[in-house]
This record gives sequence, C-alpha cells and structure tokens, in this order.
Amino acid sequence: MKNSHSESYAAAGVDVTAGYEAVKRIKPMVESTYIPGVMGTLGGFGGMFAPDMAGMKKPVLVSGTDGVGTKLRLAQLMDKHDTIGIDCVAMCVNDIICGGAAPLFFLDYIACGKNDPVRIAEIVSGITEGCRQSECALVGGETAEHPGLMADDDYDVAGFSVGIVDEEKIIDGKKLAEGDALIGLASTGVHSNGFSLARKVLDVEHADLKSPMAELGGKSLGETLLTPTRIYVKAIKALLKDGVDIHAISHITGGGFYENVPRMMTEGLTARIELNSFPRLPIFDLIQKRGNIPERDMYNTFNMGIGMILAVPAHQAAQALEVLKAAGETVHQIGSVVKGDDGVALV
Repeated sequence: MKNSHSESYAAAGVDVTAGYEAVKRIKPMVESTYIPGVMGTLGGFGGMFAPDMAGMKKPVLVSGTDGVGTKLRLAQLMDKHDTIGIDCVAMCVNDIICGGAAPLFFLDYIACGKNDPVRIAEIVSGITEGCRQSECALVGGETAEHPGLMADDDYDVAGFSVGIVDEEKIIDGKKLAEGDALIGLASTGVHSNGFSLARKVLDVEHADLKSPMAELGGKSLGETLLTPTRIYVKAIKALLKDGVDIHAISHITGGGFYENVPRMMTEGLTARIELNSFPRLPIFDLIQKRGNIPERDMYNTFNMGIGMILAVPAHQAAQALEVLKAAGETVHQIGSVVKGDDGVALV
C-alpha cells in the first residue's frame, strides 16, 4: 500500500493513509487473539477460519451481533477508549454462549468522523482483550471515516461473532423442569444496557465524572459507568466441561429481568427469583434515587447486579456454584423454576 494515497479524497475528509497507520498499530494486538483455526492474516478481504468439528455429530453455527450503544458517550466524555471494545465483544459472545456455543471468531466495525490511528488502536485494544477473555479470534474488521455525517471526535463501535455447538448439546430450555435451581452470575455494573436512561437521570453531560463518590464506594461516577461488561464464556465452558447439565441460560441485557428471563423459559414454567438473594450494586441505587424510578422499571431496564442466569437441576446446584466460583465468578443461588405462565416472578 506504499503507493496508495489520494489528496483529493483527503481534502474531502477521508485520509486513507491514516487507515493504514491504524492497521499497522493494531496488527500485533489482533494477532494476539489468534487461536487454532485462524487462516490468513490481517488485511485480507475476508476473515477465514477453519473450525475443528472433530467428535461433533451435527455442528451448528450460532451467531450474534451487537454494539456498545450510548455507553460510548461516557468513553468520549472521559477520553478513555480502551475498554468499550470489551463491551462490544461481551454483548455478542455472552449471547452466543446462552445456546451452549463456544465463540470461534469476532469481527468489528468502527465508524468515525475522522480516523485517529491512536484512538482506533485504543478501541481495538479493548476488542482484542474481549476476544482473549472469550477465547475467540479477531479475524477482521472495518474502520470507516464518515466526514459530514459524524463529528471528527465521534465514533460508533459494533461487532459480530460466530460460535459452534453440536446440535445434541444445544442449550434451548427443552430440559427445564419444575424445581430447577436458578444460579445468578454477578454483573460488574451497568454493563452496556440502559445507558440512555442512566445518562439522563445522572446528567452525565454536566456531572463530575472523575471525583470519588461515597455512594459508589469511593469510585468516581465515570469509572463506575465505564466498567466493562463481564464476559461469562469461560465460566459456562467450565460448567459444561465439569458435567453440569445446564437446562437454560439468560443473558440479562436490555430489558432487564422482565424481558430476558422469560426468553429462557418454556410454556407453563416461571422463574421465581428472590430479590434478597443477591446484592444490588450501588450504581443502581444511585440511578433509582436520582431519577425517582419505580422499582419495576429498574428491573425492566437494568441487570441490577446479575448479568447472567442459569437453570440447572437442583441436585447439581452446589456443584455449579463451586465450579463457577473456581472460575472466578461471584455467584448466588437466586431462586427456582416453578409452575406458571408469567415467565418471571420477582419476590
């Protein structure tokens, strides 16, 4: 690409040489995510991956796509761009693992007003960290300058991931039964959902984002809100490897408990969740207080401290808790599956 440049395109707001500089900066980070199956190198027209399907009777590909959402505004206000890539990966791979599929690879898309190679590298550093945490490879991506459509300092990040699972091992709720135990995996904070509401009630555009706050245990508001989404892939894989029969999984994302928990239930069964079985994180108390938000709306918007919920046979609950703790998760037994048609009941 030594001879690739266009003064006319640069004058219109798109500097292709800045794109080449960004690729040069991110290449070592991208290659650090490579796992067996990656083919080719960064810079090709398509990311190639050869999955190992040995031992699988009927491999099924599972895909997920998502973005970071308006949490990006916090990154811009804090001028901290090296963690939101983790959120982007997490929102995709946490969905994929709900079906029992192990993520294989990830691709990112970054749209920006002006290509700043240093900032792009910071963003991608978070994406590569998310890929390493989820044991998948970053096999490609795209950075696009949008002069006239976006301000110079503005950008958006989205991604796409593909995983694989043997059809007979898909987790789809068909094994759910009355009496199953519900295991909650703790979240790290707001994760990457509900930020339009959080930003509004906390008035982040004018708030002090960097000073320690007693209500947040001495952390600043900006630091708390930017805490990356927890990636649960390794923990779920550890459970499956240990022989825990996971009947259903729900990723608690946008829509909170009321929207996401029923998605893992089957007809005639309801998840009965005991709210006093897990601690609420201080950030949610602050959001509710500042916005005078009804309790139900909080649980219909945020994860409230639980980022993922698993349903397992009651006799395997202790085993599941032990394995998850060994995998580094903070976990709580938060309820059980009961008869009913509500999908979820918070008590």
